[in-house]
Amino acid sequence: MTLRARTRRLDADVDLLAFAGDDGHVFEKAGAGLAGRGRALVLPWPAGDPAAAARRVAEALAAIEVDDEVGVPGTGPVAFGALPFAPGRPGTLVVPAVVAGRAADGTRWITVVEGGEGDDGGPLPDPDAPTAGDLVGPRRRYRQPQRYTVETLHAPERWCELVAAATAAIRAGEMEKVVLARRVDVTTDVPLDRWAVLERLRTTFPGCHIVGIGGFVAASPELLVAVSGDIVRAHPMAGTAPRGGDPASDQRLAASLLASATYRHEHQLTIDMVHDTLLNWCSYVDYEAEPSVVAVANLQHLATRVEGRLSQPAPSVLELVAALHPTPAVAGRPRDRAVAWIAAHEGFDRGPYAGASGWVDGAGNGAWAVSVRCAEIEGATARVYAGNGIVADSDPETELRETRVKLQAMMNALVRP
Repeated sequence: MTLRARTRRLDADVDLLAFAGDDGHVFEKAGAGLAGRGRALVLPWPAGDPAAAARRVAEALAAIEVDDEVGVPGTGPVAFGALPFAPGRPGTLVVPAVVAGRAADGTRWITVVEGGEGDDGGPLPDPDAPTAGDLVGPRRRYRQPQRYTVETLHAPERWCELVAAATAAIRAGEMEKVVLARRVDVTTDVPLDRWAVLERLRTTFPGCHIVGIGGFVAASPELLVAVSGDIVRAHPMAGTAPRGGDPASDQRLAASLLASATYRHEHQLTIDMVHDTLLNWCSYVDYEAEPSVVAVANLQHLATRVEGRLSQPAPSVLELVAALHPTPAVAGRPRDRAVAWIAAHEGFDRGPYAGASGWVDGAGNGAWAVSVRCAEIEGATARVYAGNGIVADSDPETELRETRVKLQAMMNALVRP
């Protein structure tokens, strides 16, 4: 059956998280982004060659007929996905039956994909005359959990031993850096309310990308890559420090982060990798001369904006995702050796943690975040992740404390007394 996407301008404002409802998809930052409900089409991200998978997704989206009266990035058919960390692992993307968009300039629209299955199998809204009810997704009544169980996948002592083994491997010349993750499982006595978790993350991390794709939720500060027309942008981050309890201590910690030769070196390696990779598709790429410090609720990160102009024919944003992921900030260096060491020693499948999550439209536009500060929610269980970059002189106890700070951000959104 042929699918047809109709996009119309919205006069009414739209809250994207409310539009997604309990089970929809959302990707927004500061109120701008996209949200979708229902399933018009499921696109496989097959194992093997990520670049080939990206091209197949682009072909599937291009095959959908389009009637678009707005014509900005994110209109027409859109696919959402939370792709796995491990390169070459399979995944899926979903083209929702109904999508709402809100651009940073306030432009708003609704897209309906006809020919697929509507929201919960019900009738699709009329994009020419959407009702107020069409702009709010379904919400179930959830009970507040009364009991929580928190269990680490590995005992802290075991994780410190893993860090020590990594530093030994680095000193032996097996690699230069590896990013090691911890997983904490939270179990409650009733199913978790994903919508409420996302609302707490949006309130606590207003400057982050708020992501809800299936059971995957995140508040990521880091933009892996975004394409809008022929402009490509990235905002890589590497180098982290805690926040203090007041502006003066925050400023001291930020200054220390900027002055750290180790952190600046690690940050520059990530910038160089992003720059050099994007240059293969661009007529020019440039980045800020000096990094800035991006502060979120409990941490501060070194960050540098990268921007370029794509050559023609321009690649889909998913092709750039496939080329960039995983960056040294989530895997290590050299990438292949670090990924192999993680697979052999970390002791669990990361799934979408430290992968890439976002959206792509039929023209190849899109935005994808690095999937950090995140959890996978499944019924009454949530798997929470955090990781640190390990180098030759990393101290296991210090690294353990930093993961606890990172884990706490998501734990605060999940565990409510």
